[in-house]
Amino acid sequence: MPEAELKELYASLNLAMTFKDFQHIQHYFKEEEKRDPSMTEIRVLDTYWSDHCRHTTFSTELTDVKFDEGDYKAPIVDTYNKYLADREELYKGRKDKFVCLMDLALMAMKKLKAEGKLADQEESDEINACSIVVPVDVDGKEEEWLINFKNETHNHPTEIEPFGGAATCLGGAIRDPLSGRTYVYQAMRVTGAADPTVSVKETLKGKLPQKKLVRSAAHGYSSYGNQIGLATGYVKEVYHPNYVAKRMEIGAVMGAAPRRAVIRENSDPGDIIILLGGRTGRDGIGGATGSSKVHTEASIEVCGAEVQKGNAPTERKIQRMFRREEVSHIIKKCNDFGAGGVSVAIGELAAGLRVDLDKVPKKYAGLDGTEIAISESQERMAVVVDPKDVDTFLGYANEENLEAIPVAVVTEDPRLVLVWRGKEIVNISRAFLDTNGAHQETTVEVEIPNKEGNLFEERPDVADVKAKWMETLADLNVCSQKGLVEMFDGSIGAGSVFMPYGGKYQLTETQSMVAKVPVQNGKTDTVTMMSYGFDPYLSSWSPYHGAAYAVTESVARIVATGGDYKKIRFTFQEYFRRMTEDPKRWSQPFAALLGAYAAQMGFGLPSIGGKDSMSGTFNDIDVPPTLVSFAVDVAKIQDVITPELKKAGNKLVWLRAPKDQYDLPDYAGIMDQYEKLHKDMQDGKVVSAYALDRHGIAAAVAKMAFGNGMGVKIEHNLDPRDFFAPGFGDIILEVPDGKVGELSITYTVIGEVTADGNFSYGNTVITVDEAENAWKGTLEKVFKTVSSENDKEAADRDEKLYRADSIYVCKNKVAKPRVFIPVFPGTNCEYDSTRAFERAGAEVDVKVFKNLTAEDIHDSVELFEKAIDQAQIIMFPGGFSAGDEPDGSAKFFATAFQNAKIKEAVMKLINERDGLALGICNGFQALIKLGLVPYGEICGQKADSPTLTFNTIGRHISKMVYTKVVSNKSPWLQKAQLGGVYCNPASHGEGRFVANEEWLQKLFANGQVATQYVTPDGQLSVDEEWNVNGSYMNIEGITSRMDVSLVRWHIANVAGMVLQSTSMASRILRSLSLEWNILNKLFPGRKVPRGRTESAVPPLDSTLALLFKGSAGIVVWRSVLTLRIRLVGQRPFLMMKIIKTIAISWLFEYTICNRVARSLFGIGDQAETCAQLFYVKE
Repeated sequence: MPEAELKELYASLNLAMTFKDFQHIQHYFKEEEKRDPSMTEIRVLDTYWSDHCRHTTFSTELTDVKFDEGDYKAPIVDTYNKYLADREELYKGRKDKFVCLMDLALMAMKKLKAEGKLADQEESDEINACSIVVPVDVDGKEEEWLINFKNETHNHPTEIEPFGGAATCLGGAIRDPLSGRTYVYQAMRVTGAADPTVSVKETLKGKLPQKKLVRSAAHGYSSYGNQIGLATGYVKEVYHPNYVAKRMEIGAVMGAAPRRAVIRENSDPGDIIILLGGRTGRDGIGGATGSSKVHTEASIEVCGAEVQKGNAPTERKIQRMFRREEVSHIIKKCNDFGAGGVSVAIGELAAGLRVDLDKVPKKYAGLDGTEIAISESQERMAVVVDPKDVDTFLGYANEENLEAIPVAVVTEDPRLVLVWRGKEIVNISRAFLDTNGAHQETTVEVEIPNKEGNLFEERPDVADVKAKWMETLADLNVCSQKGLVEMFDGSIGAGSVFMPYGGKYQLTETQSMVAKVPVQNGKTDTVTMMSYGFDPYLSSWSPYHGAAYAVTESVARIVATGGDYKKIRFTFQEYFRRMTEDPKRWSQPFAALLGAYAAQMGFGLPSIGGKDSMSGTFNDIDVPPTLVSFAVDVAKIQDVITPELKKAGNKLVWLRAPKDQYDLPDYAGIMDQYEKLHKDMQDGKVVSAYALDRHGIAAAVAKMAFGNGMGVKIEHNLDPRDFFAPGFGDIILEVPDGKVGELSITYTVIGEVTADGNFSYGNTVITVDEAENAWKGTLEKVFKTVSSENDKEAADRDEKLYRADSIYVCKNKVAKPRVFIPVFPGTNCEYDSTRAFERAGAEVDVKVFKNLTAEDIHDSVELFEKAIDQAQIIMFPGGFSAGDEPDGSAKFFATAFQNAKIKEAVMKLINERDGLALGICNGFQALIKLGLVPYGEICGQKADSPTLTFNTIGRHISKMVYTKVVSNKSPWLQKAQLGGVYCNPASHGEGRFVANEEWLQKLFANGQVATQYVTPDGQLSVDEEWNVNGSYMNIEGITSRMDVSLVRWHIANVAGMVLQSTSMASRILRSLSLEWNILNKLFPGRKVPRGRTESAVPPLDSTLALLFKGSAGIVVWRSVLTLRIRLVGQRPFLMMKIIKTIAISWLFEYTICNRVARSLFGIGDQAETCAQLFYVKE
C-alpha cells in the first residue's frame, strides 16, 4: 500500500500508536507473515504497544541532550554527567542500551544494587509490584515475609467518568500485588485537582466541573475500598490550577504474605492458563490506548467506553482465594487483567500461547473477537498452573464462589495465537510483539530554572502576622480536608495504627499511614509505613528541585513517624504533559528524573518501582510537572510517633534540613540529622513530630495543636519570614522540657505548648476558634462535615441513667461452643470475626454461600443447614450484602436466611438448643430484616420497628466516636461504669438509629438504651461532630426487653453499645459468676510495653458472657471484643446483635488510635493498635 493510502488508513483507525509504528506493522506482515494483518491484530498491537502498557514515551531514545543557560545549570548538568558515568560503568559499552527516560528512572536502583544496597529486593521474573523480603515477628518467632507495594494512576478514565475511573484506580492497584499472591491490607490516595470551590460557570468546555470531579472520584475510590474491606490509611488532594487539564488520581497499596506461600516458576509448554474472576464486557475497551491519545474537546466525546466498571465483591473473593496457601502453592505465575485485557494479561505470561476466546466468560452476548481480546473488564486474573493441578484449582475457585475457566495453553512455538469461532484472528510472533513498536528517537532541550520564582528565595516581609497566619490556614493546600477523608474507611481490617486525623478532637492531620503486617494466625509487632512527597508549585518552577524535594519530603515524613530512614524503599509516580517532537517538551520529565536520581544516590536509597503517565495535556493546557515519591519503611510498633501535641509545657524544637548553595538538599547533612533524630525518638526524648512543607512552621504547629486542643506560644525572636518560609525536609518536634538539652540533633527552640488553645507570637494572639474556623471553612461547601439537617425530633437531651438491681445468670455452661460464620458475596471482615472467636477458644466453621448457579444455591442451603445444626452460635459478619452499594441493607443475607430449610435450622438453634446469633454491620441489618431483632424469630420487619438508616450527612463516616454507658440492665453492662464515657472507631454510611416516639419512650423506660453518643466530656449534643450519624436521641446501642417472668425470653436481649476500655471489660468479667475451663488462661496479667508503668491488665479480647435463660439454661461464653464492631448497616464493619439473651449492636474496633486512647486513658506516647495497647501477650 502506498504511503499516502497508508496514512489515510492510519488516520481513519484513530490509533494510539504513531505512524512510524503503523509502518513497522506493514513491514512485518509484508516481509515475515506474507499477508495482511487482521483488524484484531492491529487493535491488539495498538493496545500491547500503548504508552500505558509498554511505556513507549519513557522508552524513546534521547539521541541528544542540550542544556539551556540558567542560575541552576551546574547541579543539573553535574547530575546528568554522573548518570552517564554510572551507566558507562554498569553497561560497559553494551550497544543495546541507550539513553531514555526509563533508563534514567532505573539507573539509581541499578547502581545502588551493584553496590550491594538492595539486598532485600525479591528477585523474580514476575513483575507484579515492588517486592522486598523482610523479617516479621509472629508470636515471638521471626518469619520471612514479602512486603509488596505499588502505585497506580487512572488519570484519563477518572477525568471522563470520575466514579468508575477512581474505583478502578484502586482496583487496579490492588490487583498488582494481589496477582503476586500477597494480601493487600492498606491503601493511600493522592490526587491532583484544580480549585473545586470555583463557580460551575468557570468550567472549561468539554470538561466536568471540578467540584463534580473531586466529589464523584472520592465516592468511587472510597466505595471500592470500603466494600472490599481495604483500610485507606491516608488521603490527600493536592490543588493546582493546571490540573484542570486532567485530574490526577493515584492509588498506592501495601500487600504482604509469608514468603513460603509464594511460588515463582516459569510457564512451561503444556501449562494451562485459567481465567479467574469477573466476566468480559465492553467496559474498558480502548482504555490503555485511550489514555495514550491526544485529548481535545472532540476526543472527549467518544472515549466513554474506555472506563472500566469495578466490582469490589469479586475482587474480595480473589483476595480470599489467593490468601489460602494451598492455592498459592499451585500458582506458577499470574497476571492481572488491567490495561489490554486478554491480549496483554494472558499474552505476557509465556512466549508461546494459544488462547480460545470462545471460552472467555462474557457479561452478555454480542461481543466480537476483537472486543473480547482487548476488553479491560476488571476483577480478572490469568493464572498459570500445571495440567495436573487444573481440577484442584477449579475446585478451590468453586469453594470461593468464583468462576474459573481454562482459556489458554502454553505452546512451544513462540507466537501469540488468539482463536475465535474456530478461526485464528491473531497470530503474531513473540519477537515482533516484543519490539514494542518502531524504535522512536527524539532530542531534549533542558530548560534551566532561574532564581526568579524560586520559593526558597522569596522571603517577603510579614507586616501582619495574624493575617498571614489565618491566610495560610485557609490556603487550599493547607486547609482541612476532613470532609473528604472521612469518606474512606481508615480502620477496616483491624490493623491500622493511625487514623487519618489524630488527637482527642481528631483534628491533627497525620502525614503517613501505618499498619500492622496482616498476620492471619498469630500476633506481630511489625508494622509498615508509607508516606508521599510532592509539591506542584515547587515542581512548576523547577522539576529538578521538585523531584529532589519530593523524595526528601517523603523521607522526612517517615522519619517524623518514627521510621528508620536507612530502610526506606521508594516507588515513584510520574505524570507529565504529552510529549511532542519539540525538544523542550521533554525537558520537564528529564529534569525531574535527574532530580530524583540525585536524591536516590544522595540518600543511598533506591526507587524499585514506579508508574509513568505522559498524557497530561488538554488542548493547550498542561498539568504541572509531577513526580510523586512514595516512601515505604518497615518498623516495630513501639517505634511509632504520632503528630499531635501532647502536653502543655513541652518545648517546640525545629530541626532544619541543610541545603547547599543551589537550594538543593544537603543529603549527607540531612542523613546525619535524621539518624540522630531516630535515636532521640527511640530514647523517648521526642513525643510528637511533624515534617514541614511549602507552608512552613505556621501551618505545621497549628495542625499539631488542633488534635488535642492545645495552644502554641512561639518565641518572639523567631523571624516571621522563617515562620512562614518553605521547610521541605525540616521537622518540628515536641520535646519534654527537661529533655531538650539531651537531644543529639542540631536544633532551634521555637516555642512551647500551652493549655489555653491560643496561638501566640509576639503581640499576635489567635484564638483556637479563629484558627479552626479559618482552617475548616475553605472546603466545607465541597466536602461538608456537617449536614443542613438539624435533629428536631427531640430537644430533651438530659442524661437518663438506668440502674438495674440484678441480672439473672444461668446455671449450665458450655465450655467450647461451635460458631458458624457464613460468608456471602460482599462479606469483608470474616477474618477478624474468626480470629476473635478462635482467640477466645471457640471452634469456628466458615462456609461460603455460592450463588453462581442454581445448583450452587441448592448446595449452599444444604451446607448451611448442616452447619447451623452443629453450631451453638451463628455469626453474621459485616460487609456489603452482594455488594449492594450504595443502599446496603443486607438484602442478600436476609433473602438467603428466609429459605425454609435455613429458617427452620435457625429457629431450632434458638428455641430448642438455646443458641445465639450474632450480627455485625450488614449482619445486624440482616437480623433486623429477618425479625430476629427485636422479636427473636424469623418473622420479617414490622412497620414500626426501630431500624438504621442513612447518616444525616449523606455519606460514609469513618472516625473515632465517644459514647456513654447509660444502662447496666444487660449482663454486658452490669459492672460497666454507669455514665462512663468511652472512645472507639466508627465507620458507616447507615448508622443512624431511628424509631418512633413510642419506641423511644419504651426503650428509655425499660433501660433498653445501652449507650449514647456524647462529647469527650460526656455531654449529650445534637452536634454531628459528636452525634456522628444523627441518631435519634443520640442512641448508639440498645438492649431489647428482658421479661424474666416468662418461662423463656421470646424477645432477644439486644445490647448495642461501646466497650473499649480494658478496665471496663475487666469489670464486666469480674461481675459474672462464670466457670469455664479456659477462663484462667484468658486472664493472665501482662507487662505494659516499653515506656509504660507495669500493671496487670485483663486482655481486651477476654471472653465476655453471652447469657440467656432457656429451658436448658445454658451459659455460653464468647469473646466479642476483638471483633471490629460498628453501628452500621451499609458498611463493611462488624456491627453486633446477639440473639437470645444478648443480641448486641455496637461500635467497636480493635484498631483504636493511640492518640485518642492516650487522651482518655492516659496511655503512653507511642501509637499502637489496640492489640498492643490492651491485648494479652501470650
